[in-house]
Amino acid sequence: MPGSRDPLIIGRIVGDIVDYFDASAQLRVLYGNREIMVGSELRPSQVVNQPTVHITGRAGSLYTLVMVDPDVPTPSDPCEREYLHWFVTDIPEGGDVSRGTEVVAYEQPQPTAGIHRLAFVVFRQTAREAIYAPGWRSNFVTRDMAECYNLGAPVAAAYFNSQREGSCGGRRWYR
Repeated sequence: MPGSRDPLIIGRIVGDIVDYFDASAQLRVLYGNREIMVGSELRPSQVVNQPTVHITGRAGSLYTLVMVDPDVPTPSDPCEREYLHWFVTDIPEGGDVSRGTEVVAYEQPQPTAGIHRLAFVVFRQTAREAIYAPGWRSNFVTRDMAECYNLGAPVAAAYFNSQREGSCGGRRWYR
């Protein structure tokens, strides 16, 4: 598989949420003054407020951002995969996500069991168009949304890990 050392592949963001893609934009996500690094660990108390998100890519472009948790309710039984935490469209290139159109308001991740991956996936829009909020947050499918609105492959993605307050341990992969 291309980019087999890619942290999005190792963390199974590619596979569980999106297919392999070549990144053509840069995504910067900050909770307060802490920038997330792919695979970093943040507790629910650190992600109460929506992050500041900057997308840089092709001048004049608009972007769509989704934030999902593919591990709901638990990583061992993700029967509500994917849980939609945030959905923003019409984000101008180089601008903060706050300049976009919030389709689904930010909801703080609050994992109750296990270590959850929280993924931010960015798509380049071909034009400004009405994108509608799904009727529920559970069982959102990023791939289906992208197909429905002709967004094509993602252009950037990042993720962090989170578990309930007071838990210990790190992500372990058993084969």
